[in-house]
Parts: sequence; C-alpha cells; structure tokens
Amino acid sequence: MRPLLLILCAFTQLHAGDWPQYLGPQRNSTAQDEAVITGGAEPEILWNRKLGTGYAGPVVAKGRVIVFHRQDDDMTTEALDAADGKSIWKYSYKTDYRDSFGFDNGPRAVPCIAEGKVITHGPEGIVQALDFESGKLLWSYDTVAELDSPQGYFGRACSPLVADGKVLLNVGGKGGAGIIALDVATGKLLWQATDHEAGYASPILIPEDSGVSAFFTRRGIVLTQVSDGKVLADEFFRAEIDASVNAAAPVPCGDGRLLFSAAYDVGAALWQWNKTTRKLENLWKKSDALDCHYTTPVYHNGHVYGLHGRQESGMTLRCITVADGKVAWEAPDRIQGGTLIAVGDKLLLHAESGELLIFKASPSKFDLLNRSQITRAGHRSHDAFANGLLYARDAEKMVVVKVK
Repeated sequence: MRPLLLILCAFTQLHAGDWPQYLGPQRNSTAQDEAVITGGAEPEILWNRKLGTGYAGPVVAKGRVIVFHRQDDDMTTEALDAADGKSIWKYSYKTDYRDSFGFDNGPRAVPCIAEGKVITHGPEGIVQALDFESGKLLWSYDTVAELDSPQGYFGRACSPLVADGKVLLNVGGKGGAGIIALDVATGKLLWQATDHEAGYASPILIPEDSGVSAFFTRRGIVLTQVSDGKVLADEFFRAEIDASVNAAAPVPCGDGRLLFSAAYDVGAALWQWNKTTRKLENLWKKSDALDCHYTTPVYHNGHVYGLHGRQESGMTLRCITVADGKVAWEAPDRIQGGTLIAVGDKLLLHAESGELLIFKASPSKFDLLNRSQITRAGHRSHDAFANGLLYARDAEKMVVVKVK
C-alpha cells in the first residue's frame, strides 16, 4: 500500500470519491468510488452549466467542480458548487491564442487540484497556481518567455502532475527543457530534462515506484526521477512521419508494467520497470493491437480496454490481453472517438457523438448495458466521475449525470 499512499499524499484532505486531476485520483482512468453501476436504467441529468470553449475536462474535490475554459479573450478558471453548479469564484487572464488549424481556441489541459491549489496549463503555455478556497492567483509561469516552448500543431495539452512538491510538465522547451518541474509553492523552475518536443500526453507516476514519473513525449517514452529530473529511460516510440500524435497517457498495468499506445502505424507496447535495477525493458510491441489516437485506455484485471484506430476514419472499441497484446474482442460498431472511465466492473465511454455507453469490463465479450445521449456531438474532453456522479462537457455546457 505504501506506493499508493505516496501518490495520494499530494491530494491531502480530498474525499475518497473525488476526481482531483486528469484521469482521476490515481491517474489511471479508474474511479475510487463506492458507486455501483448496473447500467440497466437511463442516466439522469441532475444539472447543467453553460461553459466557454475548450477541451479541458472538469475536476472535482471537496464539494467543488473546477472548470477551465475560454470566454471571449479570457482564459477562465472557475470553481462551481458541485451540488447545483453555482459559481463560487472565477479567475481569468487575457489570451490571444489561436489554434494553427482552426480548431477550438480554448484550453486543452485538465486542471490539477493539489496542496490547496488549482494548477492550470493554458494552450498558450501559461502555467498558473490559484488558491483552491478563494481563486486568488498565487504564481504564474510563462513557458514561452522562459523556455521558448513552441505551440506545436494544436497548442499545449499536457495536464499538470503534482508530486513531491513539484509540478511536472512536458512543455518541449529549448535548451534541454523538454520536461520541467516547477515548485508547487512558488512556481520556480526546479529542474529541466531532455530535448524532447512536447506531445499531447500527460505524465503519470509509476504506482510501484512513486519517485519515478513516466512521460510520453513527441519522441517517445521518458522516465525521470521526480526528485531531480534524472533521466532513467529514454526510448524512441513514435510514428516515422512528421504528423505524429502521441496523446494517450501511459497506462499502469500492475507489477511495474506500463502500456504505451499511439496511432499512425505505431501501435501498442508493454514495458516493464524494474525498481531494483532501475531499468526499463520492453516485453512486447504490436503495430495492430491497440492503436490509440488520443484516448487513454483503461486497465482492469489483466486486460486493457481502448479505442483502436484513427479518429477521422472511425475507431473500434477493443479489449486486449496485457500479457501478450492479443485482441480478446472488438465491438461491432465503429466510433468516431471518446474517452473512458472504469467504475467498479463497468466501463463508461463518453463518445464524440455525445452518447454515453456503459458496458462490462469483461474479456469474454463486448456486453453493452446501456446507450444514451447526454451531450451534444463533436467534443472530446475527458470526464470526471466523483461521488457517484459523472461530470461531462461538450462545446457549450457541462452536464452532471447520475449513472444508475
């Protein structure tokens, strides 16, 4: 239990069912919640709230929902009452960010609640810490001015990871500042590592060795020591073409195993981290097992569930066996895209169509329990599941859904 306690120590005074960061309390797309989902009844929308633009999903802690969105030329962080959506505080800064390809001009990165602060990472490269209680700005760090962080194809999308008093980010800065650590208390740059460009994936801590962070940069896999940024592993894993997308976060699969996956003919690979020897070993690579364009897969009981294929040509939902990468099943219908959360022995897929699919986390077959429309189509932000409720958004609003 010690590694888990170390991972959760940064999120002090949070409730057991909260969702304080990207991919949840353990950063593995799994709810630490006692909610039991049967999937037999239609989900009930309890309330909704109009939002500005952006792909950044909500986070939930201590009875508050934190949303990060854009209203006109303001990048806005807002705390809402989780019971009814009423605003508690709001903080904004001016931005002139424009997406290079004409997509959404709002934020991409999910905020992080840790150590009494809300940490945000804007698409223009501004990292900020706000007081969780009041919304007061505590510090701000400009990765463009300080590190010459480039915009890339679609802006900065790395969701902050707080560990050991540090904010860890892949910003792709120049001069060996591909990965950085900022002091969570002051915003001061503590260390920098690698010359890797930024991908769109966010880092995690290795559950069995919480002093080690795992990044999926534009070039590939990087493991760093949280304390000082020492690079412990650096493995090339990306498409050979320039227009590559490494966007799915590393997936911890138990016993120090990490699964990485990307589209554009990359595929999936399983790696083993040896805590004793401090070495990373590849166990298998398969180019057509699970090619994740942007959705982070979910691990459950020896299997991984994810969306296989390119978003623009349609994806298929797959279950693969972690031990060897074999496909256990593939759902019959194609899906444009979406995000996944595990709650107990059920999986929730919020598709880009706006539909919520509930199915069993079982390797025997695809067992769909419920399918219902909860948001508008055309959005791909990650949901939060907290205290029995699903918090989901589209391009216009956030909805809070009781999944029965």
